[in-house]
Amino acid sequence: PTPPAQRSHTSAAPTPPSGPPSPAGPQIQLIPAPADGALDAAGEAVDLLLDTGRAPGDILVLTTGEQHPWAAHELSFGEDAYWAQHDARDDVFYAAAALVERASARPVVVVAVNGDGDEDKAARALPLALARAGTLLIVCGDPERINAALGAGV
Repeated sequence: PTPPAQRSHTSAAPTPPSGPPSPAGPQIQLIPAPADGALDAAGEAVDLLLDTGRAPGDILVLTTGEQHPWAAHELSFGEDAYWAQHDARDDVFYAAAALVERASARPVVVVAVNGDGDEDKAARALPLALARAGTLLIVCGDPERINAALGAGV
């Protein structure tokens, strides 16, 4: 697969993903993928992050469409147990983008812009995901949808 395109959302130099948060905000990486491939692209991004030494508890994965299978499975045990895993910060946490306000900030946030093309979901989720990302926001999906949702070229 093609490596992700790295771009900063400001004119300032991007902060290295392993460095401290920058006052200019997190680095943004766009991984182009069709809506039906965004979840797979997000999974590959998480695998790469883990393979390069990122701690699992540093990563939050959000989906704008269908839930990630891990989230759906864990929610079957009840919301209290599901959110307790979030609070423990021991592993990668997967959630629906609609729940991003309940999720705490993590150094890396990965967003899969998957689903039926509901632009409003992506438009609401991406700025909130950006606010939750400490050093790196990775967005997987259609670049046109993502740029429209963020309100600027990424």
